[in-house]
Amino acid sequence: MGFHGAETPREDVPLLSDAPRLSSTFKTFANIFISIVGSGVLGLPYSFKKTGWVTGLLMLFLVAFLTYHCMMLLVRTRRKLESNKVGFPHLNSFGDLGYAIGGPPGKLFVDVMIGLSHCGFCVGYLIFISTTLANLAGDTSTWSSFLGLTPKVLFLWGCFPFQLGLNAIPTLTLLAPLSIFADVVDIAAKSMVMVDETFVFMKNRPSLEAFGGWSVFFYGLGVAVYAFEGIGMVLPLESEAKDKEKFGGVLGAGMFVISLLFAAFAAIGYFAFGEETQGVITTNLGPGLVSALVQLGLCINLFFTFPLMMNPVYELVERRLCDSKYCLWLRWLLVLGVSLVAILVPNFADFLSLVGSSVCVILSFVLPATFHYLVFKEEMNWSCLVSDGAIVVFGLVIAVTGTWSSLLHMLR
Repeated sequence: MGFHGAETPREDVPLLSDAPRLSSTFKTFANIFISIVGSGVLGLPYSFKKTGWVTGLLMLFLVAFLTYHCMMLLVRTRRKLESNKVGFPHLNSFGDLGYAIGGPPGKLFVDVMIGLSHCGFCVGYLIFISTTLANLAGDTSTWSSFLGLTPKVLFLWGCFPFQLGLNAIPTLTLLAPLSIFADVVDIAAKSMVMVDETFVFMKNRPSLEAFGGWSVFFYGLGVAVYAFEGIGMVLPLESEAKDKEKFGGVLGAGMFVISLLFAAFAAIGYFAFGEETQGVITTNLGPGLVSALVQLGLCINLFFTFPLMMNPVYELVERRLCDSKYCLWLRWLLVLGVSLVAILVPNFADFLSLVGSSVCVILSFVLPATFHYLVFKEEMNWSCLVSDGAIVVFGLVIAVTGTWSSLLHMLR
């Protein structure tokens, strides 16, 4: 496998601006937080119910450490190639790195994996939104006769025309105000969920399980891998960091804080509801105005985040099929495809595990370790060789067994 230097095509990085201003340490930390924290955290309490809370915590911190390690492998690999005498001046993204190492097939594979992962994230968004709105609607037993559609499906199709409008917006610049609004709503809503769950736990104190057994081990790993969904953004973030020597420390601090927040959210959710914990944790919240506002807030966040998360998919598809030209019908076709998949998926957390095991684990573990080995193999010692090999094997094992476990849970 040869390296492809001077002819490496620069891949657009749509989530970051082309402005020359670099990010301070604080802004870099904030960007890391925004890039990683997503809807995956909402399925973690249900994952803790399946795996047991001690097993869940161990898996969560293991995945956080491995994700950070593999992110740094990508950074070191990019730096090595850019300092190589062959010359790789513009390796701005994961796809560029794939091209530099594997040529067009390498870039195509990375593009496909990133496209599938982002589509998977958006399917999860639609499942959460439709399930939550159906729950807020209360008793919907009389709805089942309407065209033979369930309340979840009705709400999903109700959102569909509005998503077509949002996804018709051509640039992320126009979506920026919606993104800021969505982030503020998300932080407020998740904070209120944790407060509400704390009071529920103090009142009910349900029986809890610490260890769920090996049968659900890989299932839990898939959900945890999905939760840390920011691997594709680490190279653009490092490129825009003002002090690149401190980037590793800032990334490590960010991952540590995020893993603590994820652990707290998952544990409090499971502790509050025990065996009654649902796949979408917000469906456990009782009736009331505050609960309804929290659930609506999370729906609003994911509703406006949907076009942002689909934008890299549009960039990839339009670059390959339309010479990077805006194509409205192609965007709408992708939204339709994602909506149809969301209708077919019965459980939010089960789907998170499937996407985490089948796609995210390849992006997060297998590819970074493989790329690192291919670039550094001439100077690599045995410990590094074993480390990269172990990560690749670990990732492939999760991909096979985790995908199978997730499919079994979905088809039950």
